[in-house]
Amino acid sequence: MSTVTDTPEIRLDGRRVLVTGAARGLGEAFARALVAAGARVVISDVLHERGQALAAELGAAAHYVPMDLSDGASVTAGVDAAAAALGGLDGLVNNGAITNSGGRTMQQLDAATWDRVMDVNVRGTWLATVAAQPHLAASGSGRVVNLASDTALWGAPRLMAYIASKGAVIAMTRGMARELGPQGITVNAIAPGLTLVEATAYVPEERHQYYLQGRAIPRPQVPEDVTAATLFLLTRASGFITGQLLPVNGGFAMH
Repeated sequence: MSTVTDTPEIRLDGRRVLVTGAARGLGEAFARALVAAGARVVISDVLHERGQALAAELGAAAHYVPMDLSDGASVTAGVDAAAAALGGLDGLVNNGAITNSGGRTMQQLDAATWDRVMDVNVRGTWLATVAAQPHLAASGSGRVVNLASDTALWGAPRLMAYIASKGAVIAMTRGMARELGPQGITVNAIAPGLTLVEATAYVPEERHQYYLQGRAIPRPQVPEDVTAATLFLLTRASGFITGQLLPVNGGFAMH
């Protein structure tokens, strides 16, 4: 019987994919799954030592490129370096994001925190996609997968800056799909639920239980639950699917 930890059956042999925020968490899971599926991958992050170590572990199919999503020049340079390392790009996974607003009401948020979250999660996603566009167009079957969040679908409290940024990512996905479709580039979004990764360690147990009790599939969500859906949207076979949002959350929020 298959389990969520089985190697995905989806194959991406020869596909060249850049994953932002890939040194840990879901990004790391994407990088590992992509290499297992036959893709060549660039891992980008601001966690340089972890990113370099992961690329070394994954072998010749993986490279590390520094990228700070809050710095436009770093984003452009990172995307171009990724394309140079791989000889082009067939896919971009806009995974990199920060939370920073968890546990605070909207009244407790300050403008600097709000701006920081938007700079990384929204502007960074936009700039990475803009920088990748010529490379993806040259591929002939370019794919963009944006990481949203189901928190934006059900209005998670005490997370205002983050859910606003992920709502913006969902809206941008649709606009990007319209603009990039004529170039053969698809753009879709994945909205994971609360996933057991390092970045969600801060989440109170009460919220974990709330998700667990509300899911149609009543078990914890792990990174492998999200990777197969993401990999499918990077395949050539997904070429007539664009502008769509796919919640991957065990039926907690149904879209």
